[in-house]
Amino acid sequence: MDQIAFYQAKLAWETDSWDVFEALQRGDPLTLVDGRSAEAYARETLPGAINLPHRTISAASTAHLPKDRLLVAFCDGIGCNSSTRTALKLAQLGFQVKELQGGIDWWKRDGYATTAQAGQPIVCGCEG
Repeated sequence: MDQIAFYQAKLAWETDSWDVFEALQRGDPLTLVDGRSAEAYARETLPGAINLPHRTISAASTAHLPKDRLLVAFCDGIGCNSSTRTALKLAQLGFQVKELQGGIDWWKRDGYATTAQAGQPIVCGCEG
């Protein structure tokens, strides 16, 4: 794989908090999927996210999810791989999915609200 193909593939399957926040602001059709436990989800998650613990993902547990909508999988952050496990299982079931890099940790660092704290968006310059 050459360098350009590598970065194109990376952007096809990963996203960041700025891109997700902007997509939500535009009303783009996407669903945030918290792949952590129900207990972690209850303590703090992203506004509007659904909880689908990666260990419970199956055809039956995802039957209610639309196949024509982007699903954005996330977890705590870089020290957690629940988002990767969630994204893999959803992709195996035929869903269009991206993984939110940095999870809740980077979401908060970028100043966006969670269900546990108010956000104060900052301009990071990531938009190019």
